[in-house]
Amino acid sequence: MKATDILLDGWSRIREVVHGAAEGLGAEELNARVDPGANSITWLLWHLTRIQDDHVADVAGQEQVWTADGWYDRFGLSVSRGATGYGQTAHQVGQVRVESAELLLGYYDAVHDRSVGYLRSLTAADLERVVDTAWDPPVTLGVRLVSVLSDDLQHAGQAAYVRGVLGRR
Repeated sequence: MKATDILLDGWSRIREVVHGAAEGLGAEELNARVDPGANSITWLLWHLTRIQDDHVADVAGQEQVWTADGWYDRFGLSVSRGATGYGQTAHQVGQVRVESAELLLGYYDAVHDRSVGYLRSLTAADLERVVDTAWDPPVTLGVRLVSVLSDDLQHAGQAAYVRGVLGRR
């Protein structure tokens, strides 16, 4: 099995969990928070998608789907174009709201498709390329992609958990 096949399998697992966490929910459930400081399903899925979009676009040398395909305008959030959710306060998290799962999943699927296309173009040698020298040791493309995979799966799992909690109310 090639290293890129492992990454592609991981990306397919993110997609499964993301869709399972959001499909069939309305705005009330998507935007609900189990307490005032908690993350909503909306915020978790938006954030993991923004991180994937930001990081993959960066290493691929592409514009983010968020801006290139008009998702920033479609969401109509009061955040900067470059916001990913990283470091947001509880108040800012609460401002990330949507009216439908279709919007969240549409953006996620567009980012997923772009990411998968990029992953399919890679060779094992590409994964050794250093993409960030700000760390010691420097971060390779392979490490960066595994980092995105890990972060996305964690947040997708959190969204699935929130869905389960809300279903018990």
